[in-house]
Amino acid sequence: MTTPGSAAGEPVVDSALAADHGLTGEEFGGLCELLGRSPTWTELGIASALYSEHCSYKSSKIHLRRFPTRSRRVVHGPGENAGVVDIGHGWVAAFKMESHNHPSFIEPYQGAATGVGGILRDVFTMGARPIACLDSLRFGEIEGERGARMRHLVDGVVRGIGDYGNCVGIPTVGGETGFHPSYNGNILVNAFALGVCREDGIFTATASGAGNPILYAGSRTGRDGIHGATMASEAFDAESEAKRPTVQVGDPFTEKVLLEASLEAMRSGVVLGVQDMGAAGLTSSCFEMAARGGAGVELDLDLVPLREASLTPYEIMLSESQERMVFVTRRGQEEAVTRILSRWGLEASKIGRVTDSGRARLTFRGRTVADMPVEPLVDGPPVYDRPAAPPADLRERQRVVDCDTPEDPLRALRDLLGTPELGDKTWIHRQYDSTVRSNTIVGPGSDAAVLRLKGTPSALALTSDVNPSYCWLEPRMGGRQAVAEAVRNLATVGAEPVGMTNCLNFGSPENPGIAWQLRECIEGMAEA
Repeated sequence: MTTPGSAAGEPVVDSALAADHGLTGEEFGGLCELLGRSPTWTELGIASALYSEHCSYKSSKIHLRRFPTRSRRVVHGPGENAGVVDIGHGWVAAFKMESHNHPSFIEPYQGAATGVGGILRDVFTMGARPIACLDSLRFGEIEGERGARMRHLVDGVVRGIGDYGNCVGIPTVGGETGFHPSYNGNILVNAFALGVCREDGIFTATASGAGNPILYAGSRTGRDGIHGATMASEAFDAESEAKRPTVQVGDPFTEKVLLEASLEAMRSGVVLGVQDMGAAGLTSSCFEMAARGGAGVELDLDLVPLREASLTPYEIMLSESQERMVFVTRRGQEEAVTRILSRWGLEASKIGRVTDSGRARLTFRGRTVADMPVEPLVDGPPVYDRPAAPPADLRERQRVVDCDTPEDPLRALRDLLGTPELGDKTWIHRQYDSTVRSNTIVGPGSDAAVLRLKGTPSALALTSDVNPSYCWLEPRMGGRQAVAEAVRNLATVGAEPVGMTNCLNFGSPENPGIAWQLRECIEGMAEA
């Protein structure tokens, strides 16, 4: 084993630099103990991404375990890129929902667009063809002094969702949009994708088999999105606008050919594992695949296709440039995958191999820049049971306010229906193509969307719903209500609920009041 060293010009890693990367003193000390030395600059970047809330769930994992995740329908529960449920007739559905809040607040168009792109890759990485998207959006005040900025955010987010989905050819068939002053400081942009495949066509993100090659496919690596995972784990402040370079830039046309090429490669029989480069980029994809397979990896970063030759190993490992995938293929079969990708006009490069060492060894320009154990970094970050207590103003929130009966109830109703929160949302979803692929039976504007499952007598229904005010006033009841309302939405179109995913948007769990809200809301959802 070669001890990694720092290159000229790289900063000396100490506790202060680790703190700038979001690591506590205890976490940095544990990392040094794990390595038996101080980490290199590249290793610090890798560890900070894997230890972030966004990647490790270190403050929520203890509560998320409360969710029921098994049933006769569940094929894959939490732990893969997307959940998978059996929908009968030899078919399965893969689906997932995730947020892209911070990027969308900084750069609304690209933030929302790449949110759609990322969730689509999570689905087709499972071997499923995406057939529908939903969105769940929350904005602040669009009138008054703050209105201009918020209208800019609304416009950018809606166009980003519409343009990306429309260009890839995946219909956005439903969702929800709300407005409230509490979102003036940070909007919420949640994207959901659903795909289907045959039950024997599921793929998992696993690297196994010593000597099997690791292929990089798709767009070249640039500087966009660096520190995106750690940014998504931070609170926002007045200086958040300076974080614009951490927002990814998407290309839906590359995503479309990447989707088709990936599905064809997976059908070829020589692909063993596949993972998209989402949050933390090459770091999360390679480390997580190796951890799932109980393996190690060796990567030659000189072989990673770059947009700029000046990128450092630190930047290469943390870049979140979009439309990129990692494939693990059978030894000696990498050319078959390369030919498929090339036929679709995509660049493919062999960047490393799977090992049985349990370590990730990274080289760059003839030197070792990182040599780290995989499993402890992926599955071993600390799990925190944060102090939790009801917010000090909870009683004030729940105080009943006397309201006078309006003299003109009809006018009061009209006033309510004229607000952004309760008003007609057609102006939003008419910007989305909801009928492409010809599966849509019931589209936007209904309680639930309905899609035909071609070749079968069945259809799929899907919905997204929550009342944030309920969660703010009484989070456990709000969690229960979110589940109940979603189930009722499905019942209105005659559907039987068979699977559910969540996308929880909360503030910092280091705030006891927020930790309490998170815990209570999860408890309520789990009970329901």
